[in-house]
Amino acid sequence: MKKLLLQHINIPKDLRQLSPNDLPRLAKELREFIINIVATKEGHLGASLGVVELTIALHYVFNTPDDLLIWDVGHQAYGHKILTGRKHNFDTNRQLGGLSGFPKRSESEYDTFGVGHSSTSISAILGMAIASKLKGENRQHIAVIGDASIASGIAFEGLNHAGVTDTNILIILNDNAIGIDPSVGALKQYLTNVKKGTQKQDNIFEALNFDYSGPIDGHDLPRLISELERLKTVQGPKFLHVITIKGKGLKQAEKDQVKYHAPGKFNATTGELVAKSDIKLPPKFQDVFGETIVELAKNNEKIVAITPAMPTGSSLKYMMEVIPDRAFDVGIAEQHAVTMAAGMATQGLIPFCNIYSTFLQRAYDQVIHDVALQKLPVIFCLDRAGLVGQDGPTHHGVFDLAYLRCIPNMVIAAPKDAIALRNIMYTMQKGFDFPIAIRYPRGRGRLMDWKLPFENITIGKGTCLKKGSKVAVISIGTMANNVEDAILNSENMELISHYDIGFLKPLDTDLLHAIFKSYKGIVTVEDGTIIGGLGSAITEFANENGYQQPIKVCGVKDEFIEHGTVEQLHAICKIDSKSLKDKFNELLLSL
Repeated sequence: MKKLLLQHINIPKDLRQLSPNDLPRLAKELREFIINIVATKEGHLGASLGVVELTIALHYVFNTPDDLLIWDVGHQAYGHKILTGRKHNFDTNRQLGGLSGFPKRSESEYDTFGVGHSSTSISAILGMAIASKLKGENRQHIAVIGDASIASGIAFEGLNHAGVTDTNILIILNDNAIGIDPSVGALKQYLTNVKKGTQKQDNIFEALNFDYSGPIDGHDLPRLISELERLKTVQGPKFLHVITIKGKGLKQAEKDQVKYHAPGKFNATTGELVAKSDIKLPPKFQDVFGETIVELAKNNEKIVAITPAMPTGSSLKYMMEVIPDRAFDVGIAEQHAVTMAAGMATQGLIPFCNIYSTFLQRAYDQVIHDVALQKLPVIFCLDRAGLVGQDGPTHHGVFDLAYLRCIPNMVIAAPKDAIALRNIMYTMQKGFDFPIAIRYPRGRGRLMDWKLPFENITIGKGTCLKKGSKVAVISIGTMANNVEDAILNSENMELISHYDIGFLKPLDTDLLHAIFKSYKGIVTVEDGTIIGGLGSAITEFANENGYQQPIKVCGVKDEFIEHGTVEQLHAICKIDSKSLKDKFNELLLSL
């Protein structure tokens, strides 16, 4: 039996000792290693399987880490991590205290740039190449970007600048026709035509002054190595078009590329997904949104919906299947999504703009300038708000409460459960003269009968969920669940009241006056940043109105929170039920 090659590869220098004839065998071993780990530990599977040969070829040809290599987004970087000194602890990937699910500069010198959001690699590698030139350094600069990511605005900005420089950069387009969902747009069609040999227009990348080569088979190691060796000798901006298959090497992952992007646990031999428990579970918040928008749109022809490349993740796919003419996937283009929604609103449509909280950060200027300044009634549905778990700090939606609260005209709602989410969506589709952000978390809430008849929500009104006598806890959104558990497990539960504020902006000032006049101490609980969020708003209210009670603020401290399960991260931030119970009792003892 042949010895495994991979067990002797710890860093790329070891890889370069192999003969080219050994590399296909190494590729097979690397694929099996990734499959076996991800099958039980979970993670992003398909993208990494698709670039196994490309990963080996890059580290074989280029002198990493002296030559600088960036993986756009980083979903595809598992093979890179395994070959760059992290093989022995790769099983800790995305777990608390373990490896990050994305390239991270503090983790390895081979991770030259921290990633997680898409389309940043071209700008970053150009910055590095210019720096090398200014410092008189002779090194290679390589960025690998996907066909979905390259359609984003910042990627085009980087290409536009790079094309008029004489920097030594190589942009590799990993073209597999899919991001998380299938790629969309005119550029995708252009790339498809290039692959088919039917593209009649001038080459877009050559028109931008890149030395273009390809398309070539990204699974043909000899061809890849030969072409990369050639490109090392070419000066100036270069562009290599590589065709790959997402999920390559696992039949099910190749067949269902959307599901196997991040499939959860599966059988490493057969590829079959591990069956879920038969226990009845609450719906995912994204599915509550997805089913509700269909229900509303069927009865309101003014409703349109937009998502930037996340129809499956946001569950807008439900509307795209039933009412495709009014549901739009605009690709990885958050800025465009927001301003397009604004344009629709000027014409009397009711746009639901569905974006992950962390990705709305990329369109902050558009939210301010194109929506709020013009007081346009765009309904932002912010999925993945709060701490999202193993994807870590690049994906946590913990800044939205703070970065939206300071924007004039913006209303901010955080429904505490599925029923409240449905009702605020129902209320807003009737038409208002202001924009609103409705934030809700990844995953599931509490089990309940949630498909009830719709009810109108009064904008800016909170609710008393439990009456006590001494301390008032004010929570926002689904943090109500942690607070409820904390109170139920407290020996002082009769002393503690619980209020769901419902809206961060406008605040229910009548309710807040009643709270401050009735209780000796206040606790605020949020799954967003302490700076600028609910705690800040309540403290400002108390100061403006001369209230003197102690206010304890519970939320995410002024630091980036790492990856781990949501439960683990809540505990780290001390917003889990046990920590909250301790906080309540601590305040009660001090009063």
